[in-house]
Amino acid sequence: LVFIETKDVVETTLALDNFRRACDCGRGAVFLSVARGKVSEGINFDRHYGRAVIMFGVPFQYTLSHVLRARLEYLQTHYQIREQDFLNFDALRQASQCVGRVIRSKTDYGLMIFADSRYNRHDKRSKLPKWILQFLHEMYLNLSTDMAIQHVKQFLRVMGQPIDQTALQSVLLTLEEVNLMNPAPPTSMTRSAGEGGAMIVETSAADVAQSVQS
Repeated sequence: LVFIETKDVVETTLALDNFRRACDCGRGAVFLSVARGKVSEGINFDRHYGRAVIMFGVPFQYTLSHVLRARLEYLQTHYQIREQDFLNFDALRQASQCVGRVIRSKTDYGLMIFADSRYNRHDKRSKLPKWILQFLHEMYLNLSTDMAIQHVKQFLRVMGQPIDQTALQSVLLTLEEVNLMNPAPPTSMTRSAGEGGAMIVETSAADVAQSVQS
């Protein structure tokens, strides 16, 4: 089954719904969408809804846009950012956002395939985020179809095993640990009155200590 994103919102919504139904019943499906579109930027394909994503091409912006030309001129004039550097950074940021639709949690997994030889170039590949680069080793670059299939089989065979709950608990933080990392500052409520009535203000412990010292 192949579903396609269109400009019609209703058609795309219906296609997404049928795509998920095909995945739920075990048949599986392929969903085709465009970079910088609503699906590639706003829809999550977590768990069995997205085990592989193939990125065809590099999603550069339309360089003849008057808005983009003005932005590039502003960056060059005020920040000395070259046009090509910005276009490469922006395109690779969009590419990483597209392929990241399949990784939505610590227990999620999926294949990210960059089907374009330009990703072999260091000036392109180096602009990908670290969470992708850490798995993009030399052995996975410029692969033939047969070699890629072998890597895919091995990856899915390993990742398809049941999750080790003991090892998972050593990685995930508990709610208490999260609260300790972000402690809420102690606050107190003070009431002040004037001619026009009363006003309640919120003060922190540091403000109270400073007022006491003065």
